[in-house]
Amino acid sequence: MNNEVIITCAVTGAADAVDKHPDLPVTPAQIASAAIEAAKAGAAIAHIHVRDPQTGKGARDPALFREVVARVRESDTDVVLNLTAGMGGDLVFNNEAPLFPGPGTDLAPPLERLAHVEELLPEICTLDNGSANFGEGNYVMANPVDHLRTMARRIQALGVRPEIEVFDTGHIWFANKLIEEGLIDAPPLFQICLGIPYCAPADVGVFKAMVELLPPGANWTAFAISRNQMRFVAQSVGLGGNARVGLEDNLYLSRGVHASNGQLVERAVTLIENLGAHVVGPEAAREKFQLTKRA
Repeated sequence: MNNEVIITCAVTGAADAVDKHPDLPVTPAQIASAAIEAAKAGAAIAHIHVRDPQTGKGARDPALFREVVARVRESDTDVVLNLTAGMGGDLVFNNEAPLFPGPGTDLAPPLERLAHVEELLPEICTLDNGSANFGEGNYVMANPVDHLRTMARRIQALGVRPEIEVFDTGHIWFANKLIEEGLIDAPPLFQICLGIPYCAPADVGVFKAMVELLPPGANWTAFAISRNQMRFVAQSVGLGGNARVGLEDNLYLSRGVHASNGQLVERAVTLIENLGAHVVGPEAAREKFQLTKRA
């Protein structure tokens, strides 16, 4: 069991969830406010996506990240910023012409996907460590291994800690390869992602197997989506890891009752403390994950 737990709050994500939640953070001001709210509720880390303020759809415009980061850094609330680098790996197949990507495709060169990381130098950025089918339809999360090597090398040079997002066992296999190749510095930081169709299911046996594949000395967090979110907060802490909650992964406190990021963090804090563990803040997270603090 982990007795000193770091909570990450993923405050908005990139999924088409705007019509499913009346207060989902969309604008940079709303996303920054959500990160600050989560920090005040007990989250040490805020995981940040940005959205097009007009459409609400996921975006990767560095100007949007710039505004979010500036608002958070200018506030009086300390929180570790974890910026997504997953955007730009979206492939939607065209049924009639599969060699020609369909609407919704956004495929960018690997270094272009890091443009906002290069500029803003967060303490953490994500590295989605493989490709996968994501749910029904024709969408594929596309992350070729050579693209990932290019991204890992640049993240390392920038002095940013990559959070290695693993959605299945093969993603851990490749992460271990990157570590062997010297492209990820010790101690590696993993995020185990569960319950996304059709990746690793939110199953305790699968989860335990993934934890056992992690390299010795790795730091790690885990989450499961939707109704399994809080259950896997407890599972993660019990297996020795940290916890992630937030509106990116789950929109509800209970059936039909929309949550806020702060409420989800508060519920996670209560759960963790009831397990006999202690929730720690951003300075402890920086020390444990060996992060480079930014001004």
